[in-house]
Amino acid sequence: MARERLSVVVTRRLPEPVETRLSELFDVTLRSDDTPMSRQELAAAMKEADVLVPTVTDSIDAALLGQAGEKLKLIANYGAGVDHIDVATARQRGILVSNTPGVLTDDTADMAMALIMAVVRRIPEGLAVMQKGDWQGWAPTAMLGGRLAGRRLGILGMGQIGQAVARRARAFGMQIHYNNRRRLRPEVESELEATYWESLDQMVARMDVISVNCPSTPSTFHLLNARRLKLMKPSAVVVNTSRGEVIDEHALTRMLRNNEVAGAGLDVYENGTDINPRLRELPNVVLLPHMGSATLEGRIEMGEKVLLNIKTFEDGHRPPDQVVLAML
Repeated sequence: MARERLSVVVTRRLPEPVETRLSELFDVTLRSDDTPMSRQELAAAMKEADVLVPTVTDSIDAALLGQAGEKLKLIANYGAGVDHIDVATARQRGILVSNTPGVLTDDTADMAMALIMAVVRRIPEGLAVMQKGDWQGWAPTAMLGGRLAGRRLGILGMGQIGQAVARRARAFGMQIHYNNRRRLRPEVESELEATYWESLDQMVARMDVISVNCPSTPSTFHLLNARRLKLMKPSAVVVNTSRGEVIDEHALTRMLRNNEVAGAGLDVYENGTDINPRLRELPNVVLLPHMGSATLEGRIEMGEKVLLNIKTFEDGHRPPDQVVLAML
C-alpha cells in the first residue's frame, strides 16, 4: 500500500522546473501569483502542511510558530540565510529547519565584483548621460573613475562568498585584505594572497573598497556603524551583497551626501524595500533590487536542494542541510 505523500506548501512562485518536480514528488500547494503571503496566509499554511517552503520575504517568528499545527515538522527554506526564521523556537516545537547553502556563491561574488566596477568606474553615471542624450563626445577629463588594479579590497566575512570575491578581485589586480571571525588556514591565505586583519577598525581605515560578505547575526548588526564608517577614507567605496542590517544605512547615507565616503554599491537594505529615499538621489550610489542570487541556474539549484532536504526528511533521515543553532 502506497504511503501518503507529504503535504508541502510553497510560499512564493519558484522556477518552473522546481515547481514541476515538487508536484511530482509531494502533495504540493503552489502559489498562484508572485506576491508574498500575508501573515494570515502563512499561519493557515503552517496549520495544514507537513512541510513549509518559505523564502527570505517570509518572517517566521515565535508568535507565528506558536500557531503551527502538529503536522508541521520541517521548514525547508528556499535560500541560504535563515535570519527571518526563529530557529530556536522552531526546534523547541520539534520543527526542523533546513536551508540551501553553497549554490549561490559564484552568483553573489559576480554581483559583488559588478558593483565594485560599477561604482569605481562610474558606469551608472555614464549610462544616465547616454539615456538622457546629454553626451557631447569624448573629453580628457570627462567621467573619470578609478583603476581597480592596485586598490586595497577589504573583505568583511571570508566565508565561501568572500573567498570567491577575493579570487575575482585578484584577477583584476586588487590587493586582498580581510577580517573574519576566524583566520583562514595558511594555505588558503597563501592561495588568495590575502592579508588578515584582527582589528576591523584598522582594516576599514586603510581600504579603498570594502565588500560586505558576512551573514546577518546579532553580532554583525550594524557592524559598519557610524563610528566605523567614519574611519573609512573619503576616497573609499563600500559594497554590500550580504544583508542590509550589517550597515547603518542612515549613517552611510549621511556620509555619502557629505562626501565623506566616495560611493556605495548596495544590493540589500536595512529595512527591506523601505529604502532611505535620499540614497536614490545620489549619483555615486548604485542600487540594485536584491539581484545577487538572481540567475536561473542558481535558483534552480536552490530548488534542487529544497527537494533533497524534503525527500531525505520523508525517508526518515536528517535533511543534509539542516540548520543547527551552533551554526548561527
